[in-house]
Amino acid sequence: MIDTTKNPILTRKFYIRPVLVVAKDLLGKVLIKKDGNRVFAARIVEVEAYDGNIDKASHSFNGKTKRNEVMFNEGGYFYVYFTYGAHFCCNVVTCKKNHGAAVLIRAVEPLLGINKMIENRFGRKLKSEKEFYNLTSGPGKVCKAFGFDKSHSGFDLTNSNIFIVDQLKLSKKMIGVSKRIGITKSVSLPWRFFEIDNPHLSR
Repeated sequence: MIDTTKNPILTRKFYIRPVLVVAKDLLGKVLIKKDGNRVFAARIVEVEAYDGNIDKASHSFNGKTKRNEVMFNEGGYFYVYFTYGAHFCCNVVTCKKNHGAAVLIRAVEPLLGINKMIENRFGRKLKSEKEFYNLTSGPGKVCKAFGFDKSHSGFDLTNSNIFIVDQLKLSKKMIGVSKRIGITKSVSLPWRFFEIDNPHLSR
């Protein structure tokens, strides 16, 4: 079990900072979902930042809509959306209220609730070690493994059964930086951050 006395739940102060700062600092932190007696937990190993003030790829670039309104909350809220008619993606809202920025959780390293994650993703037992590393190696895979869907959008990460706990900050030499994946706008921004050599990365 994750001890939240030694590793406290991240507070609002963590999330209301600039999106690029929060994105890098989320690496190594542990995402947790409590579902009755079941606990899902995983280390965040890959993220992407989105800021609608300067970023055409961000959902918030053209202003507030019913779909993206959670992004305009103050930092510390969970934003989940459905994409490509196929899967959900989960994000952490950052900055101050009405800013419109969030961090996409692209990949995580499973820690707790792994058997249920496997069941959620594959509906069967694993066939290989490669499948284990594929379990949560992408934003849609993260949501399916954890059971996240649109009903979880708007949850307060500082006061709900979905939260993130603190861990030691990764050193700069452990953090890789690249352009974001699978977008067609603002493609040159180097806003993807990941833990170098982690086997659970999306690519």
